[in-house]
Amino acid sequence: MKGLSTVFVIFFFLGMSSVCTAQEESSPFLIQDGPFNREMVISYARNLARKPYQPIEQTIPDAIKNMDYDTYRNIAFSPKQAIWAKTDLPYQMQFFLLGHIFKNPIEVGIVEKNRVHTVHYHPEMFVNRNNPDQSLPKEEVGFSGFRLHNPMNRPDYFDEVVVFQGASYFRSLGKKQNYGLSARGLAVRTGDPKGEEFPVFRSFWIEKPTTKSNSIVVHALLDSPSVAGAYRFTIRPGDNTIMDVEATLFPRTDMDKVGLSPLTSMYMFSMNGRVADDFRPEVHDSDGLLMETGKGERLWRPLANPQTLQICVFADSAPVGFGLMQRERNFSSYEDLEAAYENRPGLWVAPVGNWGDGNVILVEIPSQSEIHDNIVAFWKPRELFKAGSEYSFSYRLSWGNESITDIARVVATRMGRADVKHPTPDRLFVVDYTDPDFDETILPDAQVLASAGKISNVVVQKNPHVHGYRVSFHLQPDGVALSELRLELKFEDNRKAETWLYRWTSKS
Repeated sequence: MKGLSTVFVIFFFLGMSSVCTAQEESSPFLIQDGPFNREMVISYARNLARKPYQPIEQTIPDAIKNMDYDTYRNIAFSPKQAIWAKTDLPYQMQFFLLGHIFKNPIEVGIVEKNRVHTVHYHPEMFVNRNNPDQSLPKEEVGFSGFRLHNPMNRPDYFDEVVVFQGASYFRSLGKKQNYGLSARGLAVRTGDPKGEEFPVFRSFWIEKPTTKSNSIVVHALLDSPSVAGAYRFTIRPGDNTIMDVEATLFPRTDMDKVGLSPLTSMYMFSMNGRVADDFRPEVHDSDGLLMETGKGERLWRPLANPQTLQICVFADSAPVGFGLMQRERNFSSYEDLEAAYENRPGLWVAPVGNWGDGNVILVEIPSQSEIHDNIVAFWKPRELFKAGSEYSFSYRLSWGNESITDIARVVATRMGRADVKHPTPDRLFVVDYTDPDFDETILPDAQVLASAGKISNVVVQKNPHVHGYRVSFHLQPDGVALSELRLELKFEDNRKAETWLYRWTSKS
């Protein structure tokens, strides 16, 4: 398995075995003040995987355990208590309280000059914005997550740029954007009828940043019944916030349903499928899955909110990248003053090295509410991850706007009835492309294929409003329940264009 092959590494870190054993016997937590290097996290993960899974259990006082959403949301970390708040460093760090649905405690250590010291909870860190006199637990209850702040948008204000909270979820954004989709450390059995397993980041080591660099490094220890793992995130905020991720996994069991670099988003409806009676034209954090295959083909698959669970598989070898994107950037397409969906980031995954054979998996879950994330995308290696083995892989995450703009690409997909008079009318599809090399004297050909049903009335027109072209066609279902559609633009000068993919169902 290229780039994900089993690796056998021996670390000669003096005293590591005895240090790990002593910590594990004395406490379920691993972070203790003392020396630190990256290999320690890998060693912790390796040692955890050799033993049966033991979740960290901590008694949470009822005062915070049973909080409702509104109460929990109103408890905020005091900015004056932020780590590095009284320095000239380019980052500050704040924490989230345990409570509500966030009941898995994490431990956090700050690394400076190759030594770590533990960050401990105390009630003065938090305040209830609606009830400042509310008392919080005085005993050590830990944290549920943390967030990093950086003056990304202007030099006199520290914006929130990264959040790690809940299982192995984390999220980020680019300049002048709002939070939207999330990423995870690992997906296990996503979409499986037996239920999904959610690995958790249980421990974090954050390296103290320097005044000379805009980057910050976060180490994380992942754990679950099936696998333990060590992660290293190098984070650089900017127009697009970049995260370089290095991971080493140690399966406890044979794993044939593992997802690397899983992305999670929300899609309710747009002009290619409305499922709600809503004043807004569109509601989504992402509107499409973008892929660049190992052979160099770029694919765009508009997202859907299906009536039944859909799992789509896109086979590939050595993928260049994939991601969930938000292409529609006009306020008029959403008309939502609060959510500002036009400012949600896209997220692109670029493997480092050859990830070998496998599939990009897209999971679309029926949803009736925009508060639920119902879209998941990840890379599923073809190779079985075997218990007792070790797997290393790396990738880069880019949070923000798309960087792939050098070819003709899809900017809108619309669908509706082709003939309102017919009892079972054809479906009309309208697909708009923008082209950086748009020339009004050139008109490409369009090739449309369907796995079932019939395609007719294929028309290509110039569309100066998007600096490109409009392709329209009819799909005659002929009684089928599902048809996979594929549209390609063909230019005489052989310039490239994205391939448009779509899954139509009779319940669309």
